[in-house]
Amino acid sequence: MSQAVEDAIFDLLDKAAPGKSVSPEDVAKAVDPAGWRRELGKVRAVAVGLARAGRIVILRHNKPADPDTFKGVWRMRLPTEAEKEHRA
Repeated sequence: MSQAVEDAIFDLLDKAAPGKSVSPEDVAKAVDPAGWRRELGKVRAVAVGLARAGRIVILRHNKPADPDTFKGVWRMRLPTEAEKEHRA
C-alpha cells in the first residue's frame, strides 16, 4: 500500500505549480477518498522516507523541516534545484 501513497504524492506534486506544496490530507484523499483519515499515518511514514532520500521536502511554516523531528501541521513539495545540488 505504500507504493500507492508514494504514487499519489508524486502525482499531486507533478500537478502542482513549481514550488507549491501539497498536504498529507490531499494525498490520503487521493489514495482512499472514503477512508482517508486511516491513510494519514502511511502518508507520513512514506513522506519521511522520501524526505530522507532527498526526493521530497517536508515543510513546517513553509520552511524545510527535519524529517526525523518535525511535529504538527506539515506539507510536502519537490526539492528545488539548490536543494538537489546541496545533497549531491
